[in-house]
Amino acid sequence: MDIRLNSVLPGTTANLTSTSPSGNREDAPSFAETLQGVFNKINQMQLDSAELARQFAAGETDDLIRVVTAAEEASIALQLAVQVRNKVVEAYQEIMRMQV
Repeated sequence: MDIRLNSVLPGTTANLTSTSPSGNREDAPSFAETLQGVFNKINQMQLDSAELARQFAAGETDDLIRVVTAAEEASIALQLAVQVRNKVVEAYQEIMRMQV
């Protein structure tokens, strides 16, 4: 199964690849800025999904496929973010257990 980050969070790969070693590091976003951008994007996906669900419930739209697709994309993006957070916490804990 091939899941690409850019398919779940469009535009993410461009942010992550802009910090190549040969590129200008002063113009590249920091790790915190990249994370903040991704979390803002996930939040916007959740808000858009909720708005589409509200519109569907109110009868303002009848495009059920769009509503379900937006909800699934938002859910998968959130799950991905949680898994990345878990891995970062796990790596931090592993580093803290190292003896110097």
